[in-house]
Amino acid sequence: MITTLLIALAAGAASALMFASLLTGALIAIPLFYFSPLPLMVAALGWGPVVASIGGIAAATGLGLLFGMSFLAVFVLTVALPAWWLGHLALLGRRINVSVPAANGKATMAPVVEWYPVGRLLLWVAGFAALTTMGALLTLGWDSAAIHGALRPMLVRMMSASEVPPTERNIAATLAMAPAAAALVAIVTLTLNLWIAGRITATSGRLQRPWPDLSATALPPMTLVALCVAIALVFQGGTLGIFATIVSATLIMAFAFTGFAALHMLTQGLKNRALWLGSAYALVTFLVWPIFALVVLGLADALFGIRERFRLRGLPPPPPVA
Repeated sequence: MITTLLIALAAGAASALMFASLLTGALIAIPLFYFSPLPLMVAALGWGPVVASIGGIAAATGLGLLFGMSFLAVFVLTVALPAWWLGHLALLGRRINVSVPAANGKATMAPVVEWYPVGRLLLWVAGFAALTTMGALLTLGWDSAAIHGALRPMLVRMMSASEVPPTERNIAATLAMAPAAAALVAIVTLTLNLWIAGRITATSGRLQRPWPDLSATALPPMTLVALCVAIALVFQGGTLGIFATIVSATLIMAFAFTGFAALHMLTQGLKNRALWLGSAYALVTFLVWPIFALVVLGLADALFGIRERFRLRGLPPPPPVA
C-alpha cells in the first residue's frame, strides 16, 4: 500500500514539474509541457486509475498552492483528467462467451475478456483534444472577435520572428488555421502520450491488459456523421465556427490514425513492408502534407470496409457441406 502511494505521489510530482516547466520560458519546456500527462498515464495503466487519480489530486493541489486556482484548473482539465479517464477506459473489460472449436469437431463455449475498443479510446482522445483547445481559446474571450483580437498580437510576433511578412492576408489565414493547428497538436501529443505509456508498462510487464492489435483500430460508425456535421457548422462563422473547426480537425486526425492502421494491415505479407511503412512515416514527419493521403485512406476504410475485405480475402475457404 505504501509503495503504491509513493508511486502515485512520484507520478504526480513528475507530471506537475513537467507542466510547470512552461513558466520558465525555456525551449525544452515545450516538449516537457506536452508530455506532462505521461507519468500519470503510466501510473494508470501500470497500477490502475485510482493510483493516477491520487497522483493527479496531489499534483493539482501542489500547483494550486504555488501558482493559484487557475493553474490548478488548467492542470486538471488538460493533464490529470485525460490521463485518469483514458487509463480507466483502457483497462475496462468484460467477460463474454465465444464459440471455440473442440478436438472432437464440436464447438464449445469458452469465456474470454473483451477489452474496451481502441477506436473508441481514440475518439475519447479526440474529444479531450477538442475540449482542451476550446477551453484554452475561451480564456482569451467569449466571442470570435475577442479570440481573434487576443491571438493577433501573438501571431504577428511569431511571424516577425520567423521572417514571414505579417501582411493582413497572412495574418487572416493564420488566424483561420490557428485553432485547427492547436487541436491537431493536442490530439497528436495526447495519443503519443497514451501509446508511450502503454509501451512502457507493456515492456515492464505492468500493463494490466493484453497489447491490442492497433492495425484493427476503427472509429465508431457515427464518427463520420459527426465529422460531416462539424464541417457544415464551420461555415456558420463566429465562435460556433471556430469550435466546429476544432472538432473537424481532431476527427480528421483521428481518421488519419485509422489510415495508418489500415496501411499497417494492407502491407502485411509484403517483402518490403518495412520500407513502405518507414517511407510513409518519414514523409508524414518531414513533409506533413502526405497525411491527407492517410486521411483519405481512413475515410475510405470507414465507408467501404477496405480492411474487412482484405481480412476476409486472406481467410481459407469454408469447408464443403456434407
